[in-house]
Amino acid sequence: MKTWNVWRRLRRQIGIGLIFAVVAGGLWYYQESEYRERLSWQGVPEWDVLTPLSWHRVLRNDGFLVGWSDVRVNPLWVSYLLRDVDSGRIDERPDFRRDWRSVWPVAATSYRGSGYDRGHLAPNYAMATVHGRHAQQDSFLMSNISPQRPALNRQLWQRLEEVVIDHFVPRFGRLQVITGPIFHDDFSQGVFHRVGLVEVPEAFYKILVVPGDAPRALAFLMPQDVQGDEPLDRFLVSIDEIEARTGLDFMPELEAGRQRQLESRIRTEGWNLEPLASLPGRYE
Repeated sequence: MKTWNVWRRLRRQIGIGLIFAVVAGGLWYYQESEYRERLSWQGVPEWDVLTPLSWHRVLRNDGFLVGWSDVRVNPLWVSYLLRDVDSGRIDERPDFRRDWRSVWPVAATSYRGSGYDRGHLAPNYAMATVHGRHAQQDSFLMSNISPQRPALNRQLWQRLEEVVIDHFVPRFGRLQVITGPIFHDDFSQGVFHRVGLVEVPEAFYKILVVPGDAPRALAFLMPQDVQGDEPLDRFLVSIDEIEARTGLDFMPELEAGRQRQLESRIRTEGWNLEPLASLPGRYE
């Protein structure tokens, strides 16, 4: 009888524990889904074909999501939404710091002496202006950083970031941005091209989408070996080209016909890019 009572209590405890786990897991999933929807339009990027190289984890930050790869030791994609704000406060620039969620220890000093800059994917200025101080601080986590040549990071890439926040966001009011690195097609060629543990990309992409019933998109692909003073429109590509280079499917929840229309061609109508393409950077 005593043994039976012990088993009854044990089953009850297990049952209560399972109920708690299911409820807690459902609540977590609901909150996670809600947060992802706020930072990505029509779903976070997915893979066309699953391979060992496509394994990654979604890291949630204030203001942006990171698809982090512990194989590449890089963000594979970063997704964030920008909106027009009356005024944004920019606090003192934070320090770079390691992200404890990364399996490998990528420190703030990991790029020292490499010839590469610590290139932001979710940009400091846009995060601070639109999403606030905590988002700005999170943008300095090394999980949001990828090795970029100085001419790319300090000139061309920065000029594109400034055109996005200073011109495109006020023009459209709301903008979805997906950005990330592009690696060598042959992993065996790129696996040894690293800054410490971090694989060095060949190029970087940035996809801009105006959400809505009639969405419009603009996409850029910039190689590492730029001079920095080139016009931005020289690097326009279709989203399909970026998907072919990365293996990712962007905006996977968008209806197939609309996705084909949005991603298959370069359409600059309505962006007013030409007069902005050669603007100098804010710090030049």
